[in-house]
Amino acid sequence: MQPAAPDPHPENGKRHLAPALSDAPIGVSTRKNGFMSQPNTQGQVQHAQPSVGSIAAHRPHTIAATISDLAPDLDADLDAYDEDAQVGHDGVELPQGRFLDRERSWLAFNERVLELAEDPQTPLLERANFLAIFASNLDEFFMVRVAGLKRRIATGVATRSASGLQPREVLELIWNRSRELMARHAACYHDDVAPGLADEGIQLVRWHELTEKEQSRLFTLFRQQIFPVLTPLAVDPAHPFPYISGLSLNLAVVVRNPVSGHQHFARVKVPPLLSRFLEASPQRYVPIEDVIAAPAHLQELFPGMEIQEHHMFRLTRNEDLEVEEDDAENLLQALEKELMRRRFGPPVRLEVEESIAPNVLSLLVRELKISEAEVYPLPGPLDLTGLFSIAKLDRPELKYPKFVAGTHRDLAEVESASAPDIFAALRERDVLLHHPYDSFSTSVQAFLEQAAADPDVLAIKQTLYRTSGDSPIVDALIDAAESGKQVLVLVEIKARFDEQANIKWARKLEEAGCHVVYGIVGLKTHCKLSLVVRQEGETLVRYSHVGTGNYHPKTARLYEDLGLLTSNAEVGADLSDLFNRLSGYSRRETFRRLLVAPRSLRDGLVSRIDKEIQHHRAGRPAYVRIKVNSMVDEAVIDSLYRASQAGVDVDVWVRGICAVRPGVAGLSENIRVRSVLGRFLEHSRVFAFGNGGEPEVWIGSADMMHRNLDRRIEALVRVQDPAHRTALSRLLETGMSDTTASWHLGADGNWTRHSVDQDGQPLRNVQEMLIDARRRRRGTATP
Repeated sequence: MQPAAPDPHPENGKRHLAPALSDAPIGVSTRKNGFMSQPNTQGQVQHAQPSVGSIAAHRPHTIAATISDLAPDLDADLDAYDEDAQVGHDGVELPQGRFLDRERSWLAFNERVLELAEDPQTPLLERANFLAIFASNLDEFFMVRVAGLKRRIATGVATRSASGLQPREVLELIWNRSRELMARHAACYHDDVAPGLADEGIQLVRWHELTEKEQSRLFTLFRQQIFPVLTPLAVDPAHPFPYISGLSLNLAVVVRNPVSGHQHFARVKVPPLLSRFLEASPQRYVPIEDVIAAPAHLQELFPGMEIQEHHMFRLTRNEDLEVEEDDAENLLQALEKELMRRRFGPPVRLEVEESIAPNVLSLLVRELKISEAEVYPLPGPLDLTGLFSIAKLDRPELKYPKFVAGTHRDLAEVESASAPDIFAALRERDVLLHHPYDSFSTSVQAFLEQAAADPDVLAIKQTLYRTSGDSPIVDALIDAAESGKQVLVLVEIKARFDEQANIKWARKLEEAGCHVVYGIVGLKTHCKLSLVVRQEGETLVRYSHVGTGNYHPKTARLYEDLGLLTSNAEVGADLSDLFNRLSGYSRRETFRRLLVAPRSLRDGLVSRIDKEIQHHRAGRPAYVRIKVNSMVDEAVIDSLYRASQAGVDVDVWVRGICAVRPGVAGLSENIRVRSVLGRFLEHSRVFAFGNGGEPEVWIGSADMMHRNLDRRIEALVRVQDPAHRTALSRLLETGMSDTTASWHLGADGNWTRHSVDQDGQPLRNVQEMLIDARRRRRGTATP
């Protein structure tokens, strides 16, 4: 995120969300802790370890990479909570209405993304990229959160949210607020970004703006490459209304039979595998739907008919998965079947061009069985996720300055062409990695590649939640197995929108001789762990990696994440025990340097927050500093409220959803909440405590959400090296500082952007500071 100029919007950049639809006081309390009950009635942990049979090849969802790489975590569940009153540190009940609404908070997160696109200080192609991210995020929000809410309302199982809103109120809030944001999004494109790109020679034009020569060239392209894959579908008594797949662009065409005089409706689907924007001439791009809808081209599709009108529309469907996991042996088959059903989920949003004819819109609403509240008229072009391709154009002067991560200095004091000896470095010291500022390929990837090639390595154990299609991590594991090493890979095949890719890699790993397991039934395995067992003389040494991000080399260049590489015996023993739990029947619940969900993580954090109250009362140093993607869990939030009431300073750095209501007198006046968004996606999770003068810092995979703490295997590791604890504490302090550019959350749930100081000078950008620090180490910093 570039330092921003003074916000051109009024009220110092405040963006007011729609007020809560119900102001009635609501008694709210936390959910009870505890391990998610398993279907095994014998009290044993049940595992999903099916024999991978023939897995049919499905075409991946066309936006899977976009959504999984760029969107915040979404949970399809509408999480319930207990009605029992909770008490503060002094025994008084905590007040009602103390939680902000999570759906409203998510929309506020996406508004912050939109503000980066609206910011004239953001490089122009990066603004286009943020417009695409906003659109992609909103797609997934409707596919998962809105769809889940509608499903629960329809089945009568939806409950009042922790914020006190009834399900229907939440749905109406979403409709109203998303409509406002989508209008702003379209205006930003039409009024700012597209004209700005045109000034730089990148023109996004419509068909009528093309020259005759450009139209002639595209007609040839249409006949040769587009027309053969188009399938016009008529609607008449012999042809029912066609199925409209989720997120597909569609052309509604009204034609007239000149012989009978009858009008007919037809639908033409825009092929999703073709380029979204076609280059009519150098640096001039036209949406593919405009090419299909050109009069001469429609005449090719409907020869002998009169083309009377045409309109674009786009449908969003429920695409969340519902897989019964009771029978572990059939998990892959059940998932495969559900992936086929996903494309037939009920509709949740209809986007149409605002120029659409009323009669055509009425037909779509009726045939798609969607309510008028779910119709979103917008200026064309629809589906601005297509701007991802424009943002990738080779115009470096219109993007953030290029940054190439270097090897961490503890892994290679002097960078050279030879790969660092990871094991030798870890025998000397622990290594705290901070991606993307520290190279993933020369650290974590090199760690696994070196382990695969080292004849002294006996075993590798690895979790994989998401990884890239051409993953060097998978290749290294396959090489290790083929060389005779024991390789255990825990593949989470239920990682949303990556299910197909993960099934594919599970099959490939098994064929290479890896032991592939699929975790514990009822729980997603989300922890980020690697364990390497190496023979060194007469002893076995365990080398470990515990991270906050996925083993995904591509997103490691875009995501901000932390990782600990260590040869510490306690961490190695903990990872051995945890892998045994994931692959076998271990019931271990306590660890030496790990906190593990769903057993001990929430309770471990809450007990440490409560302990800060005792330190504060005794006059010892006490504070709580947390950096997460989402802060929703009521038990954790209530513990923060108790700490604030006792006088403990609490800082929360959150990227996305936050249900904490800071700055409320008598409840949270000692709580500050900040958010940082920018060129990298803030993704690390850090938990720091004053601990009476002996600071305690943890990093790991868990966000503060019910799904992470109750329905996932998550792991935090305690950072032991004093220098590493200091570095992490300094990072948290920088992110929370009033001199750092960020968004501040108010007690009313509104976020205010702070990007300049009182003199109008840009505030520090934490990401640019970290980039410059790495450049200075290599002597390449900008003067």
